[in-house]
Amino acid sequence: MAKVDETVRAYGAAWLEVDEAERRRLLQSAWSEDGVYQDPTAHVVGREALIRHIADFHKRLPGTTIIFASGVDHHHGKLHFLWKMIGPDGQVTVEGRDFGEFDVDGRICRIVGFFGQPPPLPAAD
Repeated sequence: MAKVDETVRAYGAAWLEVDEAERRRLLQSAWSEDGVYQDPTAHVVGREALIRHIADFHKRLPGTTIIFASGVDHHHGKLHFLWKMIGPDGQVTVEGRDFGEFDVDGRICRIVGFFGQPPPLPAAD
């Protein structure tokens, strides 16, 4: 459990990090070399691509942070957690959840993120 939490914390810290060298250091410990990151707006393959994607996030949304909104639930090499995006004014702009998996070395090799709440059930006919 401690290793899982440490790895996911390093991944989360990388999203907060504006210094590229520090972001790279964090992701070297937490993210698989060929890891895949997907959300509704992005499909990123590889650690270096994720380092650049996070830099682009900071350029597009300066002063915005992403924080954990839950602990990490995990089993059988899979993980899940909730997060919130906080704008420069301190207000929550987006909430979401990430699902992922670990590689054999214990690094994250895939994250699939979803924004907002799941859609409501369709009305019964």
